[in-house]
Amino acid sequence: MPDHPTGQSLRFRVKLDGGADLGNWSKCDGLAVEYEIFEYKEGGENGYVHRIPGRAKYQNIKLTRPLNHDSKKVTAWIASLRVAVERQTAEISALDSEGQAIATWNLDGVYPVKWSGPSLDVGNNQVATESLELAHNGFLA
Repeated sequence: MPDHPTGQSLRFRVKLDGGADLGNWSKCDGLAVEYEIFEYKEGGENGYVHRIPGRAKYQNIKLTRPLNHDSKKVTAWIASLRVAVERQTAEISALDSEGQAIATWNLDGVYPVKWSGPSLDVGNNQVATESLELAHNGFLA
């Protein structure tokens, strides 16, 4: 039996240092980097402005999924960091419908910024979801 809902062709697997697996996620936002740009106007050269790259800024990674059997792995990981937050490396892989990785991103210095569990309301006819937000220090080769 697959660990993803029927018809879902693309999903994202998240693994931490040494293979700790946070399971599959249905949505992944924030795989981005942006460089500060410094403009330098050289004296006597009016034809252009030098544009020099500065520091890199990395967005937080935001993961979302319906609650499933892997949800307890996330809360266990967050609970293990209660005393001291330890940065780890992480691997995020986009998986096809067969579970094969079609793209992988490796992140350095990962730690949880925010976890949100579901709003539990038996009168509400929506799927219970959770979200996890991760900070990181950049991409690894």
